[in-house]
Amino acid sequence: MRHNPQTADRLRPVDLARRHGLSTQAVRNYEAAGILPAAGRTPHGYRTYTPLHAHALDAFLSLVPGHGHGTATAIMRAVNRDEPEEAFRLIDESHAQLLEDRRTLHAVEKALRDLRPGGAAPAADDVSGPGDMFVGSLAGKLGIRPATLRKWERAGLVAPRRDPRTGYRVYNGADVRDAGLAHQLRRGGYRLDRIAPLIAQVRAAGGVEPLAAVLCDWHARLAARGRAMLAGAAGLDAYLGDRDGPGRPSGAHRPAAT
Repeated sequence: MRHNPQTADRLRPVDLARRHGLSTQAVRNYEAAGILPAAGRTPHGYRTYTPLHAHALDAFLSLVPGHGHGTATAIMRAVNRDEPEEAFRLIDESHAQLLEDRRTLHAVEKALRDLRPGGAAPAADDVSGPGDMFVGSLAGKLGIRPATLRKWERAGLVAPRRDPRTGYRVYNGADVRDAGLAHQLRRGGYRLDRIAPLIAQVRAAGGVEPLAAVLCDWHARLAARGRAMLAGAAGLDAYLGDRDGPGRPSGAHRPAAT
C-alpha cells in the first residue's frame, strides 16, 4: 500500500529544519513565501508539518541550483496553488534560457575561430577602409546602445580612433572584432573587468589561449546547470506524485476550494 503523506505523523518545525540543515525561521519563511503548503496548527497555535512539507522542501532545494532561487520559488508557489501548467511554463522558460546561453557560448567560440591563427592583429587593409564603422552603426549591428560602446571604450575593451575632421569615433576591423567578442562575453555573464584583460591579450597577438580557461569554465557551468535541472525535475515530480496521491494522475487539476 502506498504511503500517504497527507495522513502521516506530524512534524515539528525543528524536525523539518534539522532534516534540511536549515533554521526554523527559514522553514517559517519558506512557508510564508508559498514554497511550502500552509502548516497545520495545534490547539495551542503551534505549527505542525507532515512528510508532504518535507517533500516540498526537498523539491524546492533541488530546483534552486538549476533554476535559481526566484524561479524555484515561483515554481513551488504555482504547484501549491494547484497551477501545474504555470509551473511547467516557468520550467520551460528556464530551459529556453539555458539553450540561449549555450548558443551564446557557441557564438563566442565561433568568433574566436574566426580570428587569425595565433590571435594576430588584422592586416593593414582590415584596419582602415570601407569596413570602418561609426558608433551608431556598430551599436546597431550588435543590438546595443551607443552609450554601451562608449562605456566599453572607457573600460579598455575597444579603442576606436577619432576622425581628424569630425572628431567622431571610427571603429576599424579590429575594433569591430573586439566589440563583438565583448558583446558575446557580456551575454555570457562576464564582467567588464574580466573581459578587458582577455581582449587585451587577443589584441596584443598573444593568442586566444587566455580565453581557453574561460570557455572551459563556461562549458562546465552550463553542464552543471543542465544536470541540476534534471535533479530538480526529479525532485518536483516526486513532490507532485505525493500531492496527487494514489489513483490520481500527476499535475491534474483540483477543484477550487469553496
